[in-house]
Amino acid sequence: MDDLRVPPGPGAPRGLVIPAGELLERFSRSSGPGGQHVNTADSRVQLSLDLATTTALDEPQRARALQSLAARVSGSVLTVAVEENRSQRRNRAAARQRLADLLRDAVAPPLPRRPTRPTLGSRHRRLQHERRRAEIKRNRRRPDLD
Repeated sequence: MDDLRVPPGPGAPRGLVIPAGELLERFSRSSGPGGQHVNTADSRVQLSLDLATTTALDEPQRARALQSLAARVSGSVLTVAVEENRSQRRNRAAARQRLADLLRDAVAPPLPRRPTRPTLGSRHRRLQHERRRAEIKRNRRRPDLD
């Protein structure tokens, strides 16, 4: 198995190279179609990477990845499981691609929020709605005895 190359993106301008020794692959039987072949072939692939100990990430990238992937990691281990193909080789390639995509998106810094102002039309609509509600509530009052 070769090193996993993550293409360049925001947060990793030169891309990332994850050494093959840091990736853990496990194979198991896949559910789904395959006939008699499905009972004998371990075509499901689980690819795991420990984000806390990997040498591919520097500290800011590691912190961003752990924060953005918090729902997907167990401890600090990110696991991707693929069983969409009947071929183990294709599932291995798909798992590596999926892990690379996840990491590339995870190390990207969050985009800063650009403050916006309400448009003139939305302000007019809001004020019209408030006047209408005030009129409705004014009409519900008990009439004056003047």
